[in-house]
Amino acid sequence: MLLNTLIVVATVVFMELFSIVAHKYIMHGFGWGWHRSHHEPRTGWFEKNDLYAVVFAGVAIALIWFGTEGVWPLQWIGAGMTAYGFLYFVAHDGLVHQRWPFKYTPRSGYAKRLYQAHRMHHAVEGKDGAVSFGFLYAPPVATLKRQLQALHGGAPRRPSRDAATDRQDAA
Repeated sequence: MLLNTLIVVATVVFMELFSIVAHKYIMHGFGWGWHRSHHEPRTGWFEKNDLYAVVFAGVAIALIWFGTEGVWPLQWIGAGMTAYGFLYFVAHDGLVHQRWPFKYTPRSGYAKRLYQAHRMHHAVEGKDGAVSFGFLYAPPVATLKRQLQALHGGAPRRPSRDAATDRQDAA
């Protein structure tokens, strides 16, 4: 039981590391065709970028199935992927992008730092020159500001609407 729990927790940690790399090099690389929709104002409940969640959910379901058919520890890896998907949904889709039926803007702590880091990720137009590619890990905001200044020689050009919240940009 303890080993299975450790596998689930390790998978959640691994998924964040994997997601950082995938977000930076796949979603902002050759997978931009799906991910672009996430950096543009949403026009409905879904965006093309949600296909990434469908793919990862399919992998998790397959792992759980193979694990329950006797290929240990695949069900626990699939369970960890599912737990990560839930955390992603709550933190990224709910908190940051406010795809919930209610609005909440964090005022302090980890949630505020996560919110600000992802807003800074969306502070640039297009796929190049972005910072902060994690979904559950947020580097310090001061570090991200320095990275944006170094990448853009000052303030980056911002879109007129903030894709993170689909609100008119304040800048």
